[in-house]
Order: sequence, then structure tokens, then C-alpha cells
Amino acid sequence: MRLILTTLVALSLAGGASAARADLGAEKDINAGLLAIAAADKIRRECGDISGKFWAARSYVNQLKGMAQKRGYTDAQIDAYVNDDAEQAKMRERRNAYFKSKGASNLDAASLCRLGQDEIKNRSRIGSFLKAK
Repeated sequence: MRLILTTLVALSLAGGASAARADLGAEKDINAGLLAIAAADKIRRECGDISGKFWAARSYVNQLKGMAQKRGYTDAQIDAYVNDDAEQAKMRERRNAYFKSKGASNLDAASLCRLGQDEIKNRSRIGSFLKAK
């Protein structure tokens, strides 16, 4: 069950060239969406009082894929980008920086639970992928 939403992203967004990864990395709105999915997934995994909205996340991932395709990225380029180890590490760093900016830590489940509850209450993009149990 590890990284179910992140795995979903990788599977849904089916070696592209390094240039393709760099270009996709510059797509701020797509990467903001991937960040929301990554943050929601981490919160869901760490907080027993919060579960994920699988179908909402899947639908959103499909929207992100469609946006990338409309901008000319191939499935192979998208797949290479989301499966690239270096890009995944960068995404974890961005996710953890987001948590820190909100007073939470990726190493502290209680703080992630509080953040998750706030995200749900505020109806944020991240909160749209979560639900309180």
C-alpha cells in the first residue's frame, strides 16, 4: 500500500529524454498538482484518522495527464518524468518544504494529521483528496 497515490500517478501518466523531463519540470501547474497528490498521499499514509479519496485523486491525475498531452508531451515522456528517481526526490523535498511551511513535519504523524484536518476543513486541493474517518 506504500505510496498508493504516487504509484497511481506513475501508472496513470504512462526512458524519455532528459530534455523532456526538464521541460515537464518547468510546467508549474502540473507540478503543483503532482505536489498536492504527493502531500495528500503522505498525510493519508501517516494519519490513521484520515483516508484518501482514491477516485478523486485518479480523476485529477487523469486531468494532469491530459494537460501534459495537450502541451505536446508523449506518454513516454510523462512516464519518464514521473518515474525518474531524481524527480521523485525533488518532489519529496518540495512536499516536505510545504509541510514545514504549514508547521508540520514529514517525520511527525501528529503534525501531519493536524495539517490534513486543516486541509480538509479549508477545502484545499490537498484536502480534496482526503477525508476524515
